Amino acid sequence: MPSFGNPFQGNVERKLTKEELIQAIRLNIAGELEAIYIYDAHVQATDNEIAKKVIADIRDEEKAHVGELMELLRILDPKEAEFFTEGQEEVREMLEELGITEPKEEKKNDATNSFTVGSLLEE
Repeated sequence: MPSFGNPFQGNVERKLTKEELIQAIRLNIAGELEAIYIYDAHVQATDNEIAKKVIADIRDEEKAHVGELMELLRILDPKEAEFFTEGQEEVREMLEELGITEPKEEKKNDATNSFTVGSLLEE
């Protein structure tokens, strides 16, 4: 939760190193995933259609933020991007072993057909 009680909370004493920035981006991704979880719980917890629509829209914006942050992380740490790709391939191999094909609507429309954390959250 934000710490609005401290007016100096957001002051920056120094610039982040590249490694610190990468860690901060990972923390940002975790925060966005937590927000998605909370907003989705609120959507499920109400029958008010207006609230459901507004909160679901906010939740979906958080999913876009995950995608943006994941892309930023891939740019800042290409080695980590290799691990993401490796993990995607492992899952595809497991699906193939099980005789399961990926549903077409879950495939990305870009040239690589790669998934992001955000795309995996969409249902």
